[in-house]
Amino acid sequence: MNRKQTAFFFLVVMLTACGANEPKKEQHIVNGFVLSDVMMKTTTTAEAHKQPVETVMNFFGKISADKNHYIDVFPLVGGNVISVNAELGDYVKKGQVMATIRSTEMAGFQKDLGDARTDLVVAENNLRVAQEMYTGKLSTEKEVLEAKSQVTKAEDQLKRATAVGAIYNIRKGNIYTVIAPISGYVVQKNINKDMQLRSDRTDNIFDVANTTDVWAIINVNEADIDKIALGMKAEVATLSYPDKKFYGKIDKIFKIIDPQTNAMQARVVLNNAQGLLIPESKATIKIYNTETSSAIAIPSKAVIFDNNRNYVIQFISQNNLKVKEIKLLKQTGETTYVSEGLEEGDKVVTNNQLMIYRSLNN
Repeated sequence: MNRKQTAFFFLVVMLTACGANEPKKEQHIVNGFVLSDVMMKTTTTAEAHKQPVETVMNFFGKISADKNHYIDVFPLVGGNVISVNAELGDYVKKGQVMATIRSTEMAGFQKDLGDARTDLVVAENNLRVAQEMYTGKLSTEKEVLEAKSQVTKAEDQLKRATAVGAIYNIRKGNIYTVIAPISGYVVQKNINKDMQLRSDRTDNIFDVANTTDVWAIINVNEADIDKIALGMKAEVATLSYPDKKFYGKIDKIFKIIDPQTNAMQARVVLNNAQGLLIPESKATIKIYNTETSSAIAIPSKAVIFDNNRNYVIQFISQNNLKVKEIKLLKQTGETTYVSEGLEEGDKVVTNNQLMIYRSLNN
């Protein structure tokens, strides 16, 4: 080994010795964010799923009674009002007495009914006599036929008088009773005790509405007419119950524009079994239009907006959560449609997401 080779060998040995004596660097493992058991109990998630994209349109309108179950009650006779048994807003049952009226017209109706009954009895007796005389050959067949004709005529008169009596609810005396034609709420009242009603009165004295179902009447501006169609889903809220939502579908569009408001009306039928929707109250109405295209949908409350970007917390497990940036396609109320960043089946955090987002970023 010459001098150069000896020097090179010595250098290699020294470098090897130095490397062997150098302490090893520690490998730092950064632990990920882990949800505590307590936080896990209050953390909720939702699964991303593909669904048709919906567009939401906002309108104003009002609640109206179902006109198919809305009855105007008119007095069939004139007279003096003795009593009023139903007030505005009261619930009445079908057949319930709402008011009583003392009327001289009732005596005339009762007389007609009594006369019709008497005439029928007389006609039947005359027929029996005519038949007996015809049997004894004391009268002709023509007289029997005339007697039968009088019976038929009397029967028709009695039917007419009985029908009138049923309409006017004729009883003994001169008292006419106003009966509730359907079960429902009194929504209009134009009668008071001791009022004198004219026999030729044309105004109604009560309006009764069955509000088991009500209508939400939507005011649609001219610019939005082409955006609505029959069958579109509707979500209705009122000032009385702003946090409660009522759902239905557009079942009729009135193809007439009010020249004063330049608006057209559409109708949504709503179930009102609980009586929370009050006729003539104001309403805000959301109409949902379902498009032909589909996209990944998640609850809007899962989206975190930060630094002009949108994020969600993807939940894989209690100790595996990720911040994922997403790109929005459309936001419609409680639903957000995502164009990039999530796949169908991914779970996103919908509660405590802001706290988790800050912890993951820190």
